[in-house]
Amino acid sequence: MFLWQYLTAILLIIVQICKAQRCDEFTDLELGHSIIGTTLKLRLLLYTRSNATCGALLSHNNLTDHPQFSSSRPTAFIIHGYRPTGSPPVWIHQFPELLLDREDINVVVVDWNKGAANVNYLKAVENTHKAADNLTAFIKMMQDHGFSLGSVHLIGVSLGAHISGFVGANLNGTIGRITALDPAGPLFTGQPAEKRLDPTDAVFVDALHTDIDLLGFREPLGHIDFYANGGTDQPGCPRTILSGGSYFKCDHQRSVMLFLDTVKGTCASMTFPCSSYEDFLDGKCLNCEQFGDAGCPHFGYDAKRWKDVLQRQTKAYFTTNAQSPFCMTNYKMEVMIWNKETRWGYMTVKLHDDNKEAVATIEHRATQFKKFTKTNLFVQFDQDIQTVKKISLTFSTRNVFKPNRKLRILRVRFTHLERQQSPLCRYDVLLEENKEVTFRPIPCEDSNF
Repeated sequence: MFLWQYLTAILLIIVQICKAQRCDEFTDLELGHSIIGTTLKLRLLLYTRSNATCGALLSHNNLTDHPQFSSSRPTAFIIHGYRPTGSPPVWIHQFPELLLDREDINVVVVDWNKGAANVNYLKAVENTHKAADNLTAFIKMMQDHGFSLGSVHLIGVSLGAHISGFVGANLNGTIGRITALDPAGPLFTGQPAEKRLDPTDAVFVDALHTDIDLLGFREPLGHIDFYANGGTDQPGCPRTILSGGSYFKCDHQRSVMLFLDTVKGTCASMTFPCSSYEDFLDGKCLNCEQFGDAGCPHFGYDAKRWKDVLQRQTKAYFTTNAQSPFCMTNYKMEVMIWNKETRWGYMTVKLHDDNKEAVATIEHRATQFKKFTKTNLFVQFDQDIQTVKKISLTFSTRNVFKPNRKLRILRVRFTHLERQQSPLCRYDVLLEENKEVTFRPIPCEDSNF
């Protein structure tokens, strides 16, 4: 009898341990569910530093069941978008882990896969309003339990960006921050502000655009809107439909990967407010004095640092690498030539230290070089070289029907746009077309080049 009681007690303990360790997972559906169509069911999965890899399903009616869901910490909600195949987003597990590595917060994954999984995109769009109302009720309950709306951060991907906007509007713009990652364009483009995300939906709204020519929203809809690589054709993504499904989703999904890079602290992309991507590439927008000591805005998790210095809706541009680390290093390059005739051409620049080489090619259009006239070039390198030992230059006209040209450089100056360090110069350099010339830079002799 005693042995039976002992075994029963052990079994009960094991059952309780198993219950405590059970993880609630994001809803995993199949294409068949999407074809049939799904009815909205919103699930909220909580992650904290005590359960960073094991989601806990939150009750929509009772927060006391989850003492680790603390009102003393900020809360971030991750809201996914349209799921035409029903599968979970590839980043859904990585996102909360990285946020919790970065900061001690509550992370809530908003799982509305039942509702987002539907081959009929229109039905998914209709469900965004229902999902927003559901989430609004939950956040109001949080507020009743002492949570501050100012410490709530809604991170919405695609359709999730507009859900964030609807929630923010329901709460009269008192949410602290909304981050929109390539907000959805179809059925939202051209709509009035109340039918999509807009700057009044939170104290601070920042948006990233990576696919404005297909699945994303083209126009600004935040306090600051970042356009990676002009908002279209992300490096490393397929360029033809022959690549299959990745052709449609790679540019769109890149928004999440770029944001996660900033959460990891791998690097932060410096951006430049500008009226157009062409002006940005031409180096016409390199002055960020309007932001005072804060300097040029950086895209990503830390963009909130610029909340108080934005004087109006701002569009900012930056370029990226094809893979992580995505951030590039920005220089201003000033060239003066002494050729008698004007030269037109393209420039490839390399920076070297003892072990690494950073490369940049200025090729969006041919640059004009005129005698004794300073030509400003915006040069973006694929990586940063802390101590530049050598610089290589290659000039090309890309005209195979004319004889090779020479570019006689009187002086060239390189200024790092992100670090406060002395510019580097070189004087009297002869470039023969398509032939790389390498030299050691020296400190510039004057500051008014």
